[in-house]
Amino acid sequence: MIKEFKEFALKGSMLDLAVGIIIGAAFSAVINSLVKDIIMPPIGLLFSGINFADLFISLNGTQYPNLAAAQAAGAPTINYGTFINTIISFLIVALVLFLIIRQINRMKRQPPAPEPNTKECPYCFTTIPLQASRCPACTSELVAQPSTD
Repeated sequence: MIKEFKEFALKGSMLDLAVGIIIGAAFSAVINSLVKDIIMPPIGLLFSGINFADLFISLNGTQYPNLAAAQAAGAPTINYGTFINTIISFLIVALVLFLIIRQINRMKRQPPAPEPNTKECPYCFTTIPLQASRCPACTSELVAQPSTD
């Protein structure tokens, strides 16, 4: 059983998954910083200087100047500004992943189209082998096509 677990844990796909999770966590931190520190301040400026991270609803009815003060007081809050930031982060991550997967799919080699090994009878339009000199359906004699080699 230990041998089987060792084989499972050391498989290439398992290590690739671990590396992907670590890189994903680092990527998530970068995207969160991008949204919080770069994208949201100009958007907040467009909306009269609103800091989206401080948008919340206090459920106990008390007004607080910002989210940090409400949380310090232990007030129950609905943090819809943080939710907006999270949605924007998600959309950016989804866009980046879409672009990466799109490029990977473009780089994959397309298999060459197979050479045709049949042709169509010009008289009855039946599909026949490429080397046939007579159609088996209508018995018409077929003119040999010149070779393109």
